[in-house]
Amino acid sequence: MRPISYKRHRFPKDVIRYAVWLYFRFTMSFRDVEDMMAERGVDVSYETIRCWTLKFGPAMAANLRRRRSPPTGRWHLDEMVVKIGGQRMWMWRAVDDESEVLDVLVQKRRNKAAALKLLRKLLKRQGGRPEKIVTDGLASYKAAVRILGCADRHKPGRLRDNNRVENSHLPIRRRERKMQRFKSQGQAQRFVSTHGAVYNTFAVQRHLISRSTLRTFRAAAMEAWAKATEANG
Repeated sequence: MRPISYKRHRFPKDVIRYAVWLYFRFTMSFRDVEDMMAERGVDVSYETIRCWTLKFGPAMAANLRRRRSPPTGRWHLDEMVVKIGGQRMWMWRAVDDESEVLDVLVQKRRNKAAALKLLRKLLKRQGGRPEKIVTDGLASYKAAVRILGCADRHKPGRLRDNNRVENSHLPIRRRERKMQRFKSQGQAQRFVSTHGAVYNTFAVQRHLISRSTLRTFRAAAMEAWAKATEANG
């Protein structure tokens, strides 16, 4: 865990942490967050909030990832098309069988090289090979897993076999509409990387648990956020 420095900022650290949390936790624009802060008596512009998300978001997300338990060994991979700056690009996503977002990569191609890049990053970040890799029928996955020596773990299936990762695209689709599309590949990559870590922390599958368990999970998520965003000194 690496404490975050909030020095040389006019607003208190708790205001900054709260504004960043609102933006990544909920489907809000910067202007929505500005209005929420104003209702609480904090006069801050949406442009300042945007700068906070760019400066502090990645560091907070990195701390959240360090606190997470290791994911399961069953990975689901998929890609969805996004329109960025009038150009068609692909958002490659990997989740485990409990819907934990493992990684998201925004790339210009939907080919073997793109699939290989995602898998190599996953293997490096997770520190080991998975038990199973579930994908759709895209031939690029088959070629990539063969190069990496994981062909025996690859399970190309029908669409319903990969519903878990298909459904994980929905939060990003909602944010894409709220943001009126991503403006650049870099902006999209920065956002989805930070959003994924926050999403993992607060996604508790509330329809599957009791109310008392939900309160416990919610308190644990808020504690994880507090620890990940604490100041250094």
